[in-house]
Order: sequence, then C-alpha cells, then structure tokens
Amino acid sequence: MAMTPKILAFSGSSRDGSYNGQLLEIAANGARAAGAEVTVVNLRKLRLPLFDEDFERLEGLPAGARELKDLMMANQGSLIACPEYNSSITPALKNAIDCASRPVVGEPPLACFDGKVAGIMSASPGGLGGLRGLVHVRAILSNIKVLVIPDQLAVGEAQHAFNTEGGLKNKGQQKIVEALGAKVAAFITKLAD
Repeated sequence: MAMTPKILAFSGSSRDGSYNGQLLEIAANGARAAGAEVTVVNLRKLRLPLFDEDFERLEGLPAGARELKDLMMANQGSLIACPEYNSSITPALKNAIDCASRPVVGEPPLACFDGKVAGIMSASPGGLGGLRGLVHVRAILSNIKVLVIPDQLAVGEAQHAFNTEGGLKNKGQQKIVEALGAKVAAFITKLAD
C-alpha cells in the first residue's frame, strides 16, 4: 500500500482575502489531486507571540508555537505562500519559523524541519510578485535542513491575477501552482521509498 504524503500549508500573510492565501489554496488542491493529505493553517489563529527566549525560559514554549511545531512534526512537507515585505520575508512568517525551531527536551535540533520538503510561492501587487522575498525564504529554509524544491512561482499584479472563484486567470500560472503542490507530494513519496 502506497504511503499518503502529509503536507502542512500556510501563508506568511494572515490577512482575510490574502492573495497568498488564495495562491496557497491552489497549490494545496494540486497536492490533494496528487494524493496528498493537506492541512491548511492560518498563522493568525495560532496567536504566536513574538519570539522571546527569556519568556520561553520562564514559561516554556507558547501554546501556539507548540501547536505549529506539532503540526510540522506530523507532516513530511510544507507548502508556504510567502508575501514580500520590503523586499524580504514577512515578520509573521519569520516569527513562525523561529518559534517552531525551538528544541524541547529529548528532541534533536530543528526536528520539525530536518529532512522535510517544501514548496514556496508568492503573490504581490508589485510587478515582481514577491520574487525577492522568495530568495530569502529559500535561504532560511535551506539553512535549517529543509529540502526546498526548485520550482516556485511569483505572481505579480496580484490584485488583477485572481478570478472570482479564487483561481488564477492565467491558466499557465494556475497549472504551475497546482504542479508545485503535486511536486511536493511526489518528492515526499520518493524520499519515503
């Protein structure tokens, strides 16, 4: 019996109606069509506090950070939509990565990242579509032992890119994002063999 890839999907933007949230749903559907089980989580609902090592030492890992880390541990890969703020990664996404990276007793360093597979994408009202931020996200994830697949897409002019059903008007871009989700599922399956 073939294994079912498990993928956690989240966006660095928690804004209602976020372009990156819409893009993430397309990729998640592509992964599901390829046979993966996908869990979509909104970082805002986790109520992650700003990472503070002094607080962590006194109070332990905050509940939202523990929940995110548990979700990451339970999945073999991630789909991450990465909005670009000032040519880089969003504070919400960087904080989520930092919070989840914290070790707990009996756990190896970076346990929820080491050996995992990720697919990254972005959407932005700007012409580059968040491409500069993807470079930073790729570097961060690669340095914490995540295998980031080479494929990615940055959708520019995002305020005009989506149709009323939440899909991309450009059918070529739609297929690329769906394929990105499917490729994360395929990489996970191949690594498990």
